[in-house]
Amino acid sequence: VQLQASGGGSVQAGGSLRLSCAASGHFPGSYVMAWFRQAPGKEREFVAAVNWSGDSTYYADSVKGRFTISRDDAKNTVYLQMNSLNPEDTAFYYCAAVTRRGYYSYYYYTRESSYDYWGQGTQVTVSS
Repeated sequence: VQLQASGGGSVQAGGSLRLSCAASGHFPGSYVMAWFRQAPGKEREFVAAVNWSGDSTYYADSVKGRFTISRDDAKNTVYLQMNSLNPEDTAFYYCAAVTRRGYYSYYYYTRESSYDYWGQGTQVTVSS
């Protein structure tokens, strides 16, 4: 399984971007997909996740109300719509996936160790 992230770029504060993460290969079952990000000099942090069925989504407090994660299983793609961007959103954004059904706690979705597959990332830069 390979994950290919795209859609990053440079925008001014208040602007929007939509990231995409396309999965190729064969997932051995249903899968969870998520976005993480890493800013310069900081640790990678959880941004958002969508569960295997698409009926549950999870967000970091810092992006709640501004970002929306969604999935299109027909295209094996997960999206991250980012609105009202601010300079603190500047980071390298990574998509991640794990084969997993069922429902789990919020904490499960936020942990890097929960995911088996990672994309190469895409840069998002927000200027003030």
